[in-house]
Amino acid sequence: MPDRPAISLDRLSKRFRVSKREPGLRATLRALFRREWVEVEAVRELSFAIEAGERVGFLGPNGAGKTTTLKMLAGLLYPSAGKAEVLGFEPAARRPEFLSRIALVMGQKRQLSWDLPALDTFELNRVIFEVPRADYRRRLDPMIEMLAIGEIVRKPVRTLSLGERMKCELVAALLHGPEILFLDEPTIGMDVSMQLAIREFIRDYHREHNATLILTSHYMEDVAALCDRILVIDEGRLRFDGSIGELVRRIRPLRRVAVRIGAGLDPTARAELEQLGALVAGEPPRLALDVAPERVPDAVGRLLALPDASDLEVHDAPLEEVMRELFARRGAGEDA
Repeated sequence: MPDRPAISLDRLSKRFRVSKREPGLRATLRALFRREWVEVEAVRELSFAIEAGERVGFLGPNGAGKTTTLKMLAGLLYPSAGKAEVLGFEPAARRPEFLSRIALVMGQKRQLSWDLPALDTFELNRVIFEVPRADYRRRLDPMIEMLAIGEIVRKPVRTLSLGERMKCELVAALLHGPEILFLDEPTIGMDVSMQLAIREFIRDYHREHNATLILTSHYMEDVAALCDRILVIDEGRLRFDGSIGELVRRIRPLRRVAVRIGAGLDPTARAELEQLGALVAGEPPRLALDVAPERVPDAVGRLLALPDASDLEVHDAPLEEVMRELFARRGAGEDA
């Protein structure tokens, strides 16, 4: 009998009952005695499975249901319908054996004590998860060195920048050696160098522990660098399940051919290029053309023939553009 997936969802749904009212004092006073309630369906019959060791990007627009789904998988919310199973456990039961094997990191929430150094929270988590001191030191020291936070962990958390705090949040979440990581916007608000450091840290942790990873992020660089598979949800429903390459080929099958140029295009050259494909950048120092795959050789030859052309690149459209087009199709009523 084959092993069960690390994570499986079967028609998982979550509904919230929320009050609503019109603006203004009169509506506020009326709401004190009689409230109107509406039901919001945040997640709708979501089904998928993730095998142990997979790295999965969980994508969608704001309000799509990503964070709600992660909270149900981590046991923070109880489903309204359907079933979720993580490592053979029902997450909502929040059994200690389950909680000791997962970690949830949310970029806009914190688990660190605000007025204490991060080291104090690390020690508290060691006691809570009953991590032997030898294992604690073996895990903690390399993480501190890799993230370059040797002095940072000794300062009160309230004095840290967002990027410094998120580094400490990751360390606190990983000290007990979880097998499954739920990462919700772990690089939000960080500069480029800190984003790179966090990505490398997460990649190394996955490599060492073969951990299962679910990542939500609005930074597509995070997803492209860390994930082999993506799930796209919108309005609580699963819209796509596959690799980034498959999504790109389905939504934006054209290839982007680009070069650096020293001068602008004359009208004749521009017209010739537009016969090959769509010109998406036509001013110095960059010239880029979206063409059908079979026309790539022609586009390469024509672009390299331009005066001072250099630094040829051929690649798929950026994932940000693909996602934008995917949701634009949904907004237009197309079946994406």
